[in-house]
Amino acid sequence: MLPLGDEVALHSLVFVLVLLGTRSPLWSAVLTTSLYCFLAMFRFPQVARSRARLVLQPVGCGAESARVSVIAHRGGAHDAPENTIAAIREASKNGATGVELDLEFSADGVPILMHDETVDRTTNGSGPLCQLSFKELRQLDAAAKHRLRDKFAGEKIPTLVEAVEECIKLQLSIYFDVKGHADEAAAALTDVYKKHPVLYNSSMVCSFEPKVIYRMRQRDPDVVTALTHRPWSLSRLGDGTPRFSSPWKHYWMTLMDVLLDWAHHHVLWRFCGISAFLMQKNFVSLDYVQFWAQRGVEVVAWTINTDVEKAYFQKVLRINYITDSLVGDCEPHF
Repeated sequence: MLPLGDEVALHSLVFVLVLLGTRSPLWSAVLTTSLYCFLAMFRFPQVARSRARLVLQPVGCGAESARVSVIAHRGGAHDAPENTIAAIREASKNGATGVELDLEFSADGVPILMHDETVDRTTNGSGPLCQLSFKELRQLDAAAKHRLRDKFAGEKIPTLVEAVEECIKLQLSIYFDVKGHADEAAAALTDVYKKHPVLYNSSMVCSFEPKVIYRMRQRDPDVVTALTHRPWSLSRLGDGTPRFSSPWKHYWMTLMDVLLDWAHHHVLWRFCGISAFLMQKNFVSLDYVQFWAQRGVEVVAWTINTDVEKAYFQKVLRINYITDSLVGDCEPHF
């Protein structure tokens, strides 16, 4: 349930903005009421907290604190080739509570694990996924560009089903990260959940795109979901560098960032009925964690790659975090 303060603030803001634009109290009241009815009719309720807690705070998690889950980013991209079966096994061996895995599709529609839209960065191949069949992808070496390529030589790009079954066998929770393909991803994940019902209590679907989460809840409202967010992502790169050289375009996208951030924190989370909010580490604080706790939403921080940061998030903030390595410090990831 949205706190009363948020409810009043949201509709008061809409009323004032419409009033300023139309100078009509009647139209302001009508449009504000329409918004309220729309949200009430089409939003999804949150999954029961007791079940969301099974995903976010599984019993016997490998972190020092029993409450904190440590999630291996892309399976632990520093410790093994990202989004591979080898990475999943290494994460389990190194004490991860779970893994974050990226869902993509081959040209012939096979759900696979891959972060990028091309295979160039991580494999010995080249080209976009949309032009490569699963048979062609299966011939690539997913360890070719990794720092431990000799140790993991010949590692294959796995299917979604292969990765899920490995995680279930190793009793790892899964954060499915979906970058796009909302309808295809929702369909593929729904099939996997039906085949492996244990996933309802051990996994959640995450995305930067609210459309993906909404489609997933439409397909299966029992799935635990989360929105992923990094403030200023439209106007700046992860390290803070402006995306655009044009001042006008930069200022315009900065305004869009403000609106997007407001929407995430006051509208979209409720509309989608999320159980967790995955936030870039630089914007997470005790106050921020409390903000979401009051709304029944847990914060998960990403990407935590040094021992000092891990100690802070684990012992001070006491929240789940995503990391590239379970065995030591590694390069920052934005």
